[in-house]
Parts: sequence; C-alpha cells; structure tokens
Amino acid sequence: MSSQQPSDEPVYADRVYRSSMGFVSGVLLLALTVWLCGDAVLRGTGNTPWIGLAVALCVVPLIVAFTIRPAVFANEDRMRVRNPFRIIELPWAAVDAVRAGYSAEVLAEGSKYQLWSVPVSLRERKKANRQQMRRKAIDRRDPGSAGDPTARGRASASAASEPMRADADRIVDELQGLAELNAARPGAQGSVRVRWSYEIIAPALIGALLLIVLIATR
Repeated sequence: MSSQQPSDEPVYADRVYRSSMGFVSGVLLLALTVWLCGDAVLRGTGNTPWIGLAVALCVVPLIVAFTIRPAVFANEDRMRVRNPFRIIELPWAAVDAVRAGYSAEVLAEGSKYQLWSVPVSLRERKKANRQQMRRKAIDRRDPGSAGDPTARGRASASAASEPMRADADRIVDELQGLAELNAARPGAQGSVRVRWSYEIIAPALIGALLLIVLIATR
C-alpha cells in the first residue's frame, strides 16, 4: 500500500498589491452612481428610469474595472495580474523583467503588460530621492564618534546605501526579486496566459447600447 508523502515545501498565501486610493475612490464613485441613478429610477418619468438603469449598467462595471478590480497576486510559482479588462497569469520562468518608469509593467515572452494596481507617482519618487540624498549628506557630516568610530562609520555607510524607495519602485523590486528567486522552481514553468474579463465587458457594452437606443428614441 502506497501512501502520499506530504510536501516539505511550505505553502504561502499570495501577496496582494493594490492601490488603496483607487479602492476608496471606486467606493465613493459607486455610491454617487447608485444615488444618482437610483433617484432617476424612483422619481423619473417617461424613459428617465430606463435611462438611469442603462447608465448604471454601463458605468458601474467601468468604475469597478478601473478602481476596485485592479490587483497583482504573487506567490512562489507565478504572478497574476488583474487589470481592468484582462487577467494575465505569468509563471516566474516566463517573466523577463518587472520595471517601473512612468508606469509599472512586466515584460514576458516579447510582450509588455501594465500593472494597473501599482500606480507610479513621480512626485513620490522625487521626494524619496530627496530624502535619500539628505540622509547621505547627514551621514557624511556626522559619521558618529561614540563607540568604535570604524564600526559606526561602516554602519552609517550601510544605512545610507539602502535607498528610500517610492511605493511603486519598492513593489516592482519585490516582484523582480520573486521572479529571479523562483524562476527555476518546477511549479513556476509554463507560458503566459491571458483571459479577457467578459463579466466586466459584457454588461458595460449592453448598458452603452441600451443607453444609445433610449436616447435615440426619446
């Protein structure tokens, strides 16, 4: 009788990266949309209630798609990118690079995919760079004289060499590190898979078409 041996490798939950500001903005926009469209449905006359429903059917999926939905999930085997209209699954072995310029993006198999949930803030990046330069300047002026000056100087130099990063740059560094660390894992092999999110696209298109028809026949 053969028995299945448990795996020695621990199982970790996915790391999740999403924009908290985008999530909050999405909730507020949804509340505003429900209030306005609900008022049109309850108090409107003629075609107004139907127009309110069509607007809600079109707008609500789009708000969810661009604010609440975007997220990046990463574990030891792969990265799953949930963008407004697509879901991209990228095994680490297929990832060529994760980088952040004016936007965060992942390169894989000759294609480029944006990470909508990791917005790049140039202002935050400049602020982090200024803080890093200021920290290095302070360490150069006051290397520390208490205790062992040599040891204090090495510790100060080590601390100054650790860059203070903007959130997007820090997240991109983490994802790039995961890709380099886990690319050789057996579970990280495979090709990129892309799936369109028809649960978002279909209701938005239906609502837009219904709205056009209602306005044209009003």
